[in-house]
Amino acid sequence: MPLPNSSNSNNKKGPVKFSLYWMYALVLVFMVGVYFMDDKSITKDVSYSEFEKYISQDHGITKIIVYSDKKEAEGFLTDSLASALFHQTQFKPGEGAVPKVITDIPSADKIDSKIEQWRAEGAFNGEVKYEKSGAMSSILWSYGPFLLLIVFWFYIMRRMSGGGGAGGGGGVFSVGKSKAQLFDKDNAVKVTFKDVAGLSEAKTEIEEIVEFLKNPKRYTDLGGKIPKGALLVGPPGTGKTLLAKAVAGEANVPFFSMSGSDFVEMFVGVGASRVRDLFRQAKEKAPCIVFIDEIDAVGRARGRNPNMGSNDERENTLNQLLTEMDGFGSNSGVIILAATNRADILDKALLRAGRFDRQIYVDLPDLNDRVAIFKVHLQKIKIDDSLDIDLLARQTPGFSGADIANVCNEAALIAARHNKPSVGKDDFIAAVDRIIGGLEKRSKITTDEEKRAIAIHEAGHATVSWHLRYANPLIKVTIVPRGKALGAAWYLPEERQITPTQALLDEICSTLGGRAAEELFLGHISTGAANDLERVTKQAYAMVVYYGMSDQLPNLCYYDSTGQDYGFSKPYSDERAKIIDQEVSRIIAEQYERAKSILKEHSEGHNRLADVLITREVIFTEDVEAIFGKRPWVSRTDEILAAKAVTDGAADDGHDVTDVDAEDVTDGADKPAGDSGSDGKEALPPPFPG
Repeated sequence: MPLPNSSNSNNKKGPVKFSLYWMYALVLVFMVGVYFMDDKSITKDVSYSEFEKYISQDHGITKIIVYSDKKEAEGFLTDSLASALFHQTQFKPGEGAVPKVITDIPSADKIDSKIEQWRAEGAFNGEVKYEKSGAMSSILWSYGPFLLLIVFWFYIMRRMSGGGGAGGGGGVFSVGKSKAQLFDKDNAVKVTFKDVAGLSEAKTEIEEIVEFLKNPKRYTDLGGKIPKGALLVGPPGTGKTLLAKAVAGEANVPFFSMSGSDFVEMFVGVGASRVRDLFRQAKEKAPCIVFIDEIDAVGRARGRNPNMGSNDERENTLNQLLTEMDGFGSNSGVIILAATNRADILDKALLRAGRFDRQIYVDLPDLNDRVAIFKVHLQKIKIDDSLDIDLLARQTPGFSGADIANVCNEAALIAARHNKPSVGKDDFIAAVDRIIGGLEKRSKITTDEEKRAIAIHEAGHATVSWHLRYANPLIKVTIVPRGKALGAAWYLPEERQITPTQALLDEICSTLGGRAAEELFLGHISTGAANDLERVTKQAYAMVVYYGMSDQLPNLCYYDSTGQDYGFSKPYSDERAKIIDQEVSRIIAEQYERAKSILKEHSEGHNRLADVLITREVIFTEDVEAIFGKRPWVSRTDEILAAKAVTDGAADDGHDVTDVDAEDVTDGADKPAGDSGSDGKEALPPPFPG
């Protein structure tokens, strides 16, 4: 039930503000008035003697209007006289135009006596009217432009004085105003820290800042000072912006939200002006929090790309931001939060203590965090009672929070497409396959020869990886085209923090298993291994150049993580480049021969596996176990879960795994998403140019 005074407060209207649309309305009224007041007449100025002639001799005037104040007279012409005076394009009888002639008269008295004379002679018998020239059309034409100019001048003065453009209204005079959105306790921001699953360390850092704003005396009594800024760094989709939304929902202080690109404009000085206006508003509402999303748009390191000595607007904006964050001015009570996934390109002056005192790394979620994230996103989905959330978390290593949200949504869509009452395990498996490998294309035409080649290729991957200790455990193999891939093999990557040399070699060997199987069992090779060769080349290059895992070049790393020192030149000589090429070729050749030897040893099992693939188009772990037996090595993921089960006092089966990561065989196409960084290692840096 509404309060008694609520209706009065809702009906109360603020002062009417001047709008540019008012000027448009005035111009429109002016043009409509002129249009409707126009009598559609055609006129001709003549001398007084001609006017007399038209009356006395031609008898061609039917009506006279005398304007005494202007000493003018109008004569309405007959059609015959009008046809003689005007061109046929100007006047045609019967089309509605009113022909007139206008002349100057000596005075109203003289024209009156002259009219009496014409009446006496029988030359004129029409109507005579005496009027004053005060028509609205004449007034509009005379004074309308001046009135419009005065109104426009008042409007410009109002905008320049700030009356109509303060607060960033969007006009040309408010271009320097801040575009930050303000959130406070009255706004409907419902995200809290309970909605942020995982990220326990990052949440602890952020919650401390919020707690300081709520209870500052607890810290200041011990001499502590609140951090001036915190920078959230991490891969895309890990929850940096979500953490900022939780801060806006938890903190009972004003919260300004702005994107880094909002500072950048084509006008010189606009970015710096917006920075000043943002901090001016923040100081007025202190204590408060300012959040700048994607700060790398304005915080890129200065001097990296000089524009031929010209004025760089982005650098001016960054300089103003540095001054406002920690300059001579006082920003007491203003805390800066920022987020980026490209911290390596930020200016060093922006990252120093005193501006961003804390750098909080928001990493990809581990196994336990993925379980918590799934629980959050599954709250609004009707799931089957048999669904195992721990199993879903094990299926999605390397997935960010945004990827997990996408998996849950795709699973719900797949279940709805099949008219199911709830979302089950099969729907989530199909969703993971859809996101990693792409859409299944059963309508794609493949010949029997191509189908057999794809089956032998995929069986080669499965056979080699099954007999290597550090190779990722096989989950599922299919020869059904999916996305750009003609076939795909799903593996469960180990979530390692460090990777030994033998693990990298085993990974290269299993990746080359498809090409080796083609050569051994088909007698020829094809373009289907293009993506495999690209991956192993990058992996071997990284082992030699970045990880120092080469016998000829041990303990050397030519990778610059800052990206500032080498530029477009290689940090080694041509002779060293030749040795690097030789080492990369040696590693790949050795692992290729190793893959062929494994396939020769287990050729019978490989052929059986290929036949099953051709018949069923998809095989699972159980099918490979039936042919080769169980693997003697326990996966690291199973060890982690077993240790967790002991800690929690619960039992864990440790063996129920399904489709996880896709390793595809493409016809010269790119690999689908979902493999990069999923084994816990840092993604490979790009090779050096040249």
